[in-house]
Parts: sequence; structure tokens; C-alpha cells
Amino acid sequence: MPSLGPLGLLRWAWTQLTSMRTALLLLLLLAVAAVPGSLFPQRPANPAVVTQYLEDNPDSGPWLDRFQLFDVYSSVWFSAIYLLLFISLIGCVIPRAKAHYRAMRSKPPRTPKRLSRLPEYGTLAVPASSGLTAASAVEQAAQMLRKRGYRVDVRDLDGDRPSVGAERGFAKEVGNLVFHTALIGVLVSIAVGGLFGYSGQKIVVEGESFVNTLVGYDSFTPGTSFTEEQLAPYSLTLDKFDVQFDRESQTHYGQPLDFAATMTVKESPDAEEHTETLKVNAPLTIGGSRVYLVGNGYAPVVTVRDGEGNIALQGPVVSVPSDGMYTSLMVIKAPDAKPDQLGFVGFFLPTAMLDDQDVSYSGDPDPFNPQLNLNAYYGDLGLDEGVPSNVYVLDTENLTEINSRNLDEGGIVLGADQTYELPEGKGSISFDGIKRYAALDIHYDPAKIWVLGFATLSLAGLAASLFLARRRIWIRTGTHEDGRIMVEYGLLARGEDQRLSSEAAAVRSLLEKQWLAGSSTVEDNGAEDTSAPGSGEHSTNRHTKPGASAVDSKAAQEKETGKDS
Repeated sequence: MPSLGPLGLLRWAWTQLTSMRTALLLLLLLAVAAVPGSLFPQRPANPAVVTQYLEDNPDSGPWLDRFQLFDVYSSVWFSAIYLLLFISLIGCVIPRAKAHYRAMRSKPPRTPKRLSRLPEYGTLAVPASSGLTAASAVEQAAQMLRKRGYRVDVRDLDGDRPSVGAERGFAKEVGNLVFHTALIGVLVSIAVGGLFGYSGQKIVVEGESFVNTLVGYDSFTPGTSFTEEQLAPYSLTLDKFDVQFDRESQTHYGQPLDFAATMTVKESPDAEEHTETLKVNAPLTIGGSRVYLVGNGYAPVVTVRDGEGNIALQGPVVSVPSDGMYTSLMVIKAPDAKPDQLGFVGFFLPTAMLDDQDVSYSGDPDPFNPQLNLNAYYGDLGLDEGVPSNVYVLDTENLTEINSRNLDEGGIVLGADQTYELPEGKGSISFDGIKRYAALDIHYDPAKIWVLGFATLSLAGLAASLFLARRRIWIRTGTHEDGRIMVEYGLLARGEDQRLSSEAAAVRSLLEKQWLAGSSTVEDNGAEDTSAPGSGEHSTNRHTKPGASAVDSKAAQEKETGKDS
């Protein structure tokens, strides 16, 4: 065998890449490659969790990071599979589309010499009294097939045995091509969304507003080609957040039933304000973005005064719920306190109760007896060095504890509208009230409507390719020596078609209705046949096996017995 050479090798590689087998393999490989994204934390979604994972797994973590298992969907190997699948699908679809276009433009295949060899075959004998000729019968059959959606081609009208070839079911291959083309459209749309889309998170406390700017987000994940000009200038204000808890069930008492955030929305700075209600699984659409309600909790309002008596912090502080009773973690940082910065960590209890060991816990998610249980620290909070830190974590390495259960001063326990004076003259903290907050997840995907459209189109194409059938039919006529028009027909399916026999029966029924309805024939003995049209031996003949037709057998029998029809 001669060597392929560089050009031949490239042609061979392109042929292999654009084969349907390779496309299916790449599609399966893409699904498998996405699995690590659900097994390992992903850096774009939560970098803090990835950092913690690396700290907890010092041996395996760096190796996993080298293989980009914490950035699966932007990794080199995942992108390579994605691009190869994209190229393979394009290479599959374009040649098939060209071949199918040529097939649609071409005439139906020539009429086989022996229709009796086809899977579905039958014959008809049209009486001479019908006035038909072989040519006119073929033309009428062609017209009937056109009405059934066939593309027809009439042959040999001037000959002894004219015929018509018909074909339909091109929509099956069109559906197949539409499916693969739409799949390419889905891939392109997802890529465009990843390039120009963004997502962000924001916690909004009752009475506060969110403006759609970069500094307004608590966390923000931009697309690769994102620009700040894409941010629509809308604003949201959380007016009220309502939670309905179960108060009747014995087994699910206290569980939340409904969340509703009443918000004032402005589409732009010059637009009129209007009120919207945001609920779980009922997002708001504003400025091309979708705003989802993903969490909620309490934000106790506190006032922290430093050792000089000045207000170092005042306002609501977001707490993080840890159970169904909304026992919430509280971290308060007052970096502006003087002479020492102050920090507090503890719990907020909506309905404070004591157990048998005098340990406080929350007995109900509604704030019937709100209480703060805190430990206090002073020193350097580590916020002046410009290093980002988690707002919900208090680093006590450089802090001195002045209040806790382990110290003589004890921990801080504050009820509503109470104030606690810190030891050593470090200041005070007051519990002024409670507000609720809503956690929002904001997504912008400029190609999502295209993803939906292409996905719907792919399903339609898949349904067409599965449920439509590609069929061919031929009808040939001839004139018997006694003047009857002898008709034979055959059907052939391209691929598996369990409904081909029902199509043959339907075609036969139409032919009988066209030519035999109301006709009468004469039996062999010269008596008039009064049987129903299509039921007599002389009016119709059916043959489904290869070999001589029933009409030929009848003619041979008549010749042998010497009887005229």
C-alpha cells in the first residue's frame, strides 16, 4: 500500500472526525468530562470552598488543581472536547445536507421490473366498462398519490406498460438534519452566553436598595468577554419580606410554607417605580437579567460604641441561618472603634429558650423572644492591610477575648432594646431591633432565548426523524386482451417501517374507490356478478409473494377451461 502522505493523512483525519460515530463518541465524552464538575468544588462558583479543600487535602489537592479539576468547564481538556464536537457536527451536517438537497431535487427511482419482489405488493383488475386506458389510469393514480403527499414521476405514457414512481418522507431526513443543526446552535448559544453573560449575588435588607453596578454586588462572576457597559441601570428596593410558617401540622410545625419579597423596581433612573413580588421559583425579569430568591434570614440591628463613646457601627447585621428554627451565626466587626477595634461572634436566636443544661437555643423560627448571644474581642481585625476576608468569619488570631462563657465576665446576652457595657471600658453594644433580608441570585445570559429556541427545534427535528417514514411506491398498468386494465403496485420503505402494510392497504382502498366503486363484472359462466365492489375475484386480486400475479393465474385458468370472462 502506498503511504498516505501529509495531505492524505489530513484527509483521513478529517473523515474520521466528521463521521457520525465520532460525533456520538465526543458527545458521550463531553457528558463524562462534565462529571468532575459535580464531584469537586469549582473555583468560579465558590473560590473559598476550593481554598479550604486545598488546605484540607495538601497531598491530592495540588495535583487535582494541576489537572484543572477545580475549573472543569474552562479547562483545556473540556474546551478541546467541546470544540472537537462542534467541528465534528458541522462536518457531519453540511455534506449530508448537500446530499439530501440533491435527493429532493432528483426524480423518484425507476420502476422495478418485478414489483412482486417488494415487501408490499398487490394487483387490481379494472373492468373494461370503466372506459379507462392504461395511460389515464396511471395519471389518475399519480394524482391520487400527490394528494397523499407523494412526489410523483409518470413514466412511459406512450408505451404498453406506463407507470408512476412516487416517494415521500423527505421530512424524516430533514428532521435529522434539523436536529443536528439545532444541536450546533445550542452549543454556539451556550458559548455566547458564557462569553458575554454574568452572574452575581446580593443580600438586600428590608429598606435597602440594590443598584446594578459592579460595586453593588457582594460577589460577581463575569463572562470572558464581559464589559461593564452590559450592566443595565436598574435598581431594586426590598420593602418587605414575608415568611409564612406552618402552625397547624403536628409533624411539620414551624416549617416554612411561603416566602414573598415585596420590591420596588425601577427599570432605569428615569423610569417610573412599580412594585413586584419576588418568590421562590418565580423570578423577576428586569433589564434582561433574571433575579432569583435563593435565601433569607434575620438582620439584627445593633449599635456599637467604642471606648471613647463614639458610634463605631450602627445598622442591620446579616446573620446566617444554621437550622430550621433560624438559629443564626452572627459576626460583627467594628474596625472604626478606638482606641481598639472591636469584634463580636455568636448566635442570634429568634425565640430564645433554655434547655436542661441552661444552654440557649431557638424554639421557633418567628421572633417571639429575640436574643443575641455573643463573645467580644478587641485588637487588630486585620482589615487595614487590604487583604480580602470573609465577612461571616472573625479571625481571632490577633484579638483578645473579653467576653465569653469561659471568662469571669461571661458571654453577652442581649434581648430586644437592651445594651451591654463591655469590660475594661472598651465600649458598648446595643440590640435595637430586627429586620429581615433576602438573598438574591442575579443571572444575565444574552443567548438564553437562543438556547431555548434551538433546544425546541432539536426536539422537533428528533420527533420528525423518529416518527416520520421514508417510503416509495410504484404503480404500473397494462391492458389485458379482453380490455381490462391490469394494475399492479408495490411499496418499499427506507429503513424500518412497521406501518408500511397499513399504507399499502390505504393506497389499495383509494384505488378501489377510484376505479371499482359502483362497477359490475361478469362471472365465467356469463352470469352477472352482483357482489360488492372489490370483493369479487374478478374485480380485485391481491398477491404478496414473489412470482406470477393472481391476474396471470386467472388468465391461465380461463385459457385452460375455454371460458370467456
